[in-house]
Amino acid sequence: MAEARKGPTTTRTQYTQSSDHSVEPGEVKIPRGWKYKSLKLGPIALPWYASPESQLILVSFVCFLCPGMFNALNGLGGAGQLHEDVSAADASNSALYATFAVVGFFAGTVVNVLGIRIALSFGGLGYCVYVSSYLCYSHTKNRGYVVFAGLMLGSCAGILWSAQGAIMMSYPPEKLKGRFISWFWIIFNLGAVIGGLAELVLNFKNSKNDPVSDGNKSNKNSVSDGTYICFMVLTFLGACLSWTLVDARHVVRRDGSRIILMKQPTWKTEILGLWETLWNDPYVIFLFPMFFASNWFYTYQFNDVNLVQFNIRTRALNNTLYWLAQMFGGLVFGFALDFPNIRRTTRATAAWVVMFVLTFAIWGGGYVFQKRYTRPTANNNHFEYDWKSDGYVGPMFLYIFYGFYDAAWQTCVYWFMGAISNNSRKLANFAGFYKGIQSAGAAIIWRLDGLHSPPPYMNMFASCWILLASSLVIALPVMLLKIKDTVPVEEDLKFTDETIEDVIGHNVIYDFPEQEKA
Repeated sequence: MAEARKGPTTTRTQYTQSSDHSVEPGEVKIPRGWKYKSLKLGPIALPWYASPESQLILVSFVCFLCPGMFNALNGLGGAGQLHEDVSAADASNSALYATFAVVGFFAGTVVNVLGIRIALSFGGLGYCVYVSSYLCYSHTKNRGYVVFAGLMLGSCAGILWSAQGAIMMSYPPEKLKGRFISWFWIIFNLGAVIGGLAELVLNFKNSKNDPVSDGNKSNKNSVSDGTYICFMVLTFLGACLSWTLVDARHVVRRDGSRIILMKQPTWKTEILGLWETLWNDPYVIFLFPMFFASNWFYTYQFNDVNLVQFNIRTRALNNTLYWLAQMFGGLVFGFALDFPNIRRTTRATAAWVVMFVLTFAIWGGGYVFQKRYTRPTANNNHFEYDWKSDGYVGPMFLYIFYGFYDAAWQTCVYWFMGAISNNSRKLANFAGFYKGIQSAGAAIIWRLDGLHSPPPYMNMFASCWILLASSLVIALPVMLLKIKDTVPVEEDLKFTDETIEDVIGHNVIYDFPEQEKA
């Protein structure tokens, strides 16, 4: 890998990033080759292929096609299956998140050794198999295949999300991290929006529990085969798209600086690096409750609200609006977290305060809605909202705010981690911790909801609200004590075998001319 850092270069006069991440004028060296040629579209200069911006867009579309379709499918509740037959989806998702929790925790090690492209392509294949299992289940009721697909996806998704997190948090400069998260969240959730729109079109006339007209009359009020086939094709394309990325060692920022990573990673160094991350950065443990809570509420929102309170076409509409709200939430919070002329420490504290207020405002509204129904009444042919029903507007806006809140939560968590370090190796481990612990919580709540005698809906709701509020309180010391206005390069390099000359993008000038290094 060290050799990949060398080779022919072109010298450009730009603004360069100094060792303390401040910007000062100087000459930077950009490698030669098609990957580093900037194209112009009229007056607009597009970033070169191996730039952080281009790589973020590519990984965003990989997630658009893979996890985005997964979210669209699960957003219907029961992965599009019958209300009465949701146990198969619960079993699959329990297996998925239990496996994800284990693999995800160690996924940073795998990503650091194998590289971005292999990690993403392997991760994307699991989503295609997962969707195919529900198409099979619609016709054969093969529960074993559904559970196997969940186990496989848990292994694949843990690695995919660790690679994605490393790109999103370590590729951008400090002042743009919120925007990179925002851009990713918009493109990623656009996949779920388009998937939701496809579901809406395919099930537009499927109201009042009418059968879906796909020749499978036994699947009353479940989505059509065409929906599953469409999602299978899209998820496979996402796995293929991952091969268009370049590995981190080839990425060069506009100021000539490179991504901080290990020159020669091995399984031994990266397994030890996982332990070193926890040993040297124990403060990250204060974020673990936020990680744990970050997917806990999906089961309640998808299965205990959308699935039981709305008919199939209205569920599809709610699903689309939910992910649209995610796009808007990511946009608002991503750009707000990068707001100029305000210290990063101040922005971190302000973000915490806003999230605390939103937790009680939005979930307080959810409490009012939850008091209207219970699990026994929902299982006795109770009234289901259609978008033409009186009183639908209130629940619709509640569901939209649930989506906005999720985007705000996830954006803040990623930004908090990215504000702690700029080291790709460390951030891959952070992302693995995040997705692993997140999935452990999801595995528990999916299993609880899939029990023969599941907890009351109000208990499920209360667990979400309490976890979210308490985890914010536990994480507060990180915002107050650990996040700084900038992280010096010297601090980030302590976790790698690289030097400043390897990553900074120009020759390092010391206090005295005779100490200048070539």
